[in-house]
Amino acid sequence: MKEPCEIGWCELISLPDLAIANIHAKIDSGAATSSLHAVRIRPFERAGEQWVRFTVPKSPEHAAQDCEARVYDHRAIKSSNGKTEQRYVIETLITLGPLTWLGHITLANRQSMAFPMLVGRRALRRGFLVNSAKRWMLGRPEELEI
Repeated sequence: MKEPCEIGWCELISLPDLAIANIHAKIDSGAATSSLHAVRIRPFERAGEQWVRFTVPKSPEHAAQDCEARVYDHRAIKSSNGKTEQRYVIETLITLGPLTWLGHITLANRQSMAFPMLVGRRALRRGFLVNSAKRWMLGRPEELEI
């Protein structure tokens, strides 16, 4: 993009490879890596590669979604409560507004968080400008068919 895409502090994200559309996401430039709320995370092997099965739990906007993805990495992540935990990292398509890219997302239990997804600064450097005074700049949840 020639000009940065202005977004608010929360937006709707789609993860086409996981069949997830318009999930509520908090934009967090303080976090390096994006994170997705996942439960029942189970590793397995497929064709000699490490994969992971997980469930993105039901929310008021979405039915529960069972997913599988190839494991890209394992990372020690310091969570908002200050504790460091090992997390699986998957590589998947991410769509935010006019941009779709292959990005990295950690899988974590975000049950106590207000948003099921967090978008970190590595994803934002693709051409986004965050306006912390606004939200849903790319479409309000109730305006979209979810």
